[in-house]
Amino acid sequence: MMEEQSTHKRRVRYKGTHPRSYKEKYKELNPEKYGETIEKVIRKGGTPAGMHISICVNEILDFLQIKPGQKGLDATLGYGGHTQAMLKCLNGQGHMYALDVDPIESVKTKKRLADLGYGEDILTIRQMNFADVDRLAEEVGPFDFILADLGVSSMQIDNPDRGFSYKFEGPLDLRLNPEKGITAAERLRQADQEELCGMLLENADEPYAEEISRAVVTAIKRGVSVDTTTKLREIIEKALEFIPEKERKEAVKKSCARTFQALRIDVNNEFEVLYAFLDKLPHVLAPGGRAAILTFHSGEDRLVKKSFRQYQKEGLYSEIANDVIRPSAEECIRNSRAKSTKMRWAIRS
Repeated sequence: MMEEQSTHKRRVRYKGTHPRSYKEKYKELNPEKYGETIEKVIRKGGTPAGMHISICVNEILDFLQIKPGQKGLDATLGYGGHTQAMLKCLNGQGHMYALDVDPIESVKTKKRLADLGYGEDILTIRQMNFADVDRLAEEVGPFDFILADLGVSSMQIDNPDRGFSYKFEGPLDLRLNPEKGITAAERLRQADQEELCGMLLENADEPYAEEISRAVVTAIKRGVSVDTTTKLREIIEKALEFIPEKERKEAVKKSCARTFQALRIDVNNEFEVLYAFLDKLPHVLAPGGRAAILTFHSGEDRLVKKSFRQYQKEGLYSEIANDVIRPSAEECIRNSRAKSTKMRWAIRS
């Protein structure tokens, strides 16, 4: 009897210029091989899968005024675009440190930057929460410049396995570090209606917080397992059926985005982490040191503005941004995720 021949499996065909499934976007997930595809996606105002386009790079560099020989910190490494831009300014002299809590993406970014020639002689990457920035400063000394980009990276948003977006089917996780803490699905099971309503109001200014929280808690009490992104989206859609049909689609879209944001902030203790970082920030900057922070929603911006003003009054900052700096119109066209960005800065006395 002849041995059965193993059948040759063809790779899934790349479906047009905008494949819907994350795994089908294999060209976008391999930028070193498919540069033309990457550029095409970016030109159309999209963010290629598995990538993150850094925001306000020119504005950040203009303010930080990085000089060769200085010591800097990227408190939120992400895809490494900001880190790479700052490393170029150092011109091989000085040292960059970078922090990230995400064990999945930080390993990829470390390899990506090492392949570009930024090894451990010039760049040190730590899997560490930026709330612990004082621990790093105790070890290596104060920094001449610090950047914190508070946005979630596009690689995390676009990967359905991470559960960050209501647009893709995936587990309702939302943890920046999937090795620690509880998932968003578990958090929903713990919360009562009052707590969930408060979370939606405080973390996302959700106008339909009461209706959504009631619908979610009722569904869970009836035995519905709200453990995927799709299930949560469907509950929100049903909760907002009272909205006139003409307005409903856009309202549901915005409420889904705000609900996922509120859950992500809660699951990752983002406000508590930001409080800790802002309290420690002036104490880890060298005299004359510069700090820039990018925020993406009003809650974050309020905390940054309040902290900067308080420490300026106390004499720890010699100067702070009176107004926010926003990305240019051209950048917002090229990168739609830049639209909500606000940048504030402070200079250490």
